Amino acid sequence: MIILGLILVVLGIFNCRGNISTIHWYNRRKVSEQDRPAYGKWMGAGTIVCGGGLIAGGIMRHFLPEHIWSIPLLAAIILGLAFMLYAQIKYNRGIF
Repeated sequence: MIILGLILVVLGIFNCRGNISTIHWYNRRKVSEQDRPAYGKWMGAGTIVCGGGLIAGGIMRHFLPEHIWSIPLLAAIILGLAFMLYAQIKYNRGIF
């Protein structure tokens, strides 16, 4: 879980810096050239939040029972997906 979280954080950093080539082509095909930096920042932030949640969950699972550490993990994934959904709807003018 921690390794996957680290991979997501690194991909999110790439996206935040403007490299949106790691995002599926059909998810970025309607994004205009001027909206690419903002789109990358929102998608990157969502990816970083999801990755951070996985890292935190991977660490907490060694110290806390599952019903406790799974709540922040689920909250981080939902928040990260909400960021990505916002970016998709605003800049790609739809989910696909």
